[in-house]
Amino acid sequence: MTVSHAPPSAIPAPLEKPSAPTRTPPELEAVVPASVRRSRLRAAPRWVRRAVGPLLLLVLWQVFSATGVLDPDVLASPGTIARAGADLMADGTLPAAMGVSLQRVVVGLLIGGVIGTSLALVSGLSRLGEDLVDATVQMLRTVPWVGLIPLFIIWLGIGEAPKVALIALGVAFHLYLNVYAGIRGVDAQLIEAGTSLGLGRWGLVRHVVLPGALPGAMTGLRYSLATAWLALVFGESINADAGIGFLMNQAREFFRTDVIVVCLVVYAFLGLTADVIVRILERLLLQWRPTFTGQ
Repeated sequence: MTVSHAPPSAIPAPLEKPSAPTRTPPELEAVVPASVRRSRLRAAPRWVRRAVGPLLLLVLWQVFSATGVLDPDVLASPGTIARAGADLMADGTLPAAMGVSLQRVVVGLLIGGVIGTSLALVSGLSRLGEDLVDATVQMLRTVPWVGLIPLFIIWLGIGEAPKVALIALGVAFHLYLNVYAGIRGVDAQLIEAGTSLGLGRWGLVRHVVLPGALPGAMTGLRYSLATAWLALVFGESINADAGIGFLMNQAREFFRTDVIVVCLVVYAFLGLTADVIVRILERLLLQWRPTFTGQ
């Protein structure tokens, strides 16, 4: 019996599976943690980050002025204000006015600081002093000190005295409240520890009470400086013949909004400078107190 063999060409080829379409892998994006993104923002100097808001405001202000959206009679453009400030600096008008206003603030701050701190020490360190002083100060504090301007003019005239008295009055109340609260906020356990170490009354005041009240005093000083500039604005707007407020009154008579804004900027600059000085004092005097500085 013969077996026939089919030729190789007659044998069917095995079925091949269709090849799957090739897929391009998706592109992967690097995941940046939120902490890294925040650190990139923090990489810029702090003064640059703090200047972003004011610069953006100036740009918008200049754009609105240039396009006519903001009427120059209502508010001058930043360029016009800068030229007015340069002219006032060149002829010596603005430096002279700043010197007069600074002198008023310094004198009023010293007088009000001495009065407010002294009353706070008397009231805070003694129960008898509290009974004699605190009720009177709290009663006077509720009186609007700006409303006392007519009385100051009647009592002290229209010279420098009423302006300085107005500043001193506002400063004294803020310092009194904060120094008094700082003294009464000292931990009683620290007083007990000082007593157990043999400190007498004045030793406790010097080494325990006053250092413990110093943070409150620094806070009161910052509030007092802000109040001093506010009182200066009110004082110089009435019967002033020199100072920044006098320049503002003259500019108001001639509708010079550029000069008015220059004076306001000077007020703000002087107030900011005073606040920076107090911050430096806090860093020097309160090195022993660790504080939270933000994240």
